[in-house]
Amino acid sequence: MFKKYRIINKYTQENLAEILQISTRHLQRIEKGENEPSLDLFRKLIKVLKIEDKDIIKFIKK
Repeated sequence: MFKKYRIINKYTQENLAEILQISTRHLQRIEKGENEPSLDLFRKLIKVLKIEDKDIIKFIKK
């Protein structure tokens, strides 16, 4: 989900990681599903990427 919205919003992994103040590697792991974002980071991702409610619910349910 995060990768989809990152691409829609035309961010590179490097740009988005810098905005979120995390490493590019950490973002890569989140996008691959290897790591889950903290609640604080999850909120930042939703705000920066303008993620739709329906996708947030899908992510939470998984």
